[in-house]
Amino acid sequence: MFKVKILLIGPSECGKTALANFLSDTTESIGADYSPTQGVRILEFESHNLHNGNKSSSCDVELWDCAGDFKFESCWPALMKDSNGVAVVFNPDVPSHLKEIETWYSAFISSQGLLEGQCLLIAHHKPGSGADTNRPSLAPQLNKLPLIHSNLEEEPEEVRQEFNKYLGKVMRMLSESQEREEMSIIT
Repeated sequence: MFKVKILLIGPSECGKTALANFLSDTTESIGADYSPTQGVRILEFESHNLHNGNKSSSCDVELWDCAGDFKFESCWPALMKDSNGVAVVFNPDVPSHLKEIETWYSAFISSQGLLEGQCLLIAHHKPGSGADTNRPSLAPQLNKLPLIHSNLEEEPEEVRQEFNKYLGKVMRMLSESQEREEMSIIT
């Protein structure tokens, strides 16, 4: 079974922890009081029925819920080590988040040379915000990345399905990379 390390990054107070808790089935409650993540939280869980090409498979997921405070910037290289994908979470209702995610993109995605298929933008709508599901106005490099809207109050299982599709893509890329590596050893 594949093991996949996904970083959940983005501005402070955008909902990364609530999303991580939901995706990993760590908690039942969605609207808990805000408590900023200090450094990183690592949640481990199994994800099943992922579409990896023409077959369905499972994987062990390490979901790294990374702090949104720039005071932890010195830790970022350690967080990025051996990561297989990055999900950038932001609140589209907060204008500063739209600009700030450009910094997160530069630090975590372009610096590692990640491919578009290894990345996911999550426009996370807080409870009671009235989700606007249009694509927000983003920088050109961010417009190339797949985007999902997350509303854990109204459509939680749709969020899980979209995240699982993303995990399937990451697994497929890992599988293809592993096959290429094995073929290069054989030949």
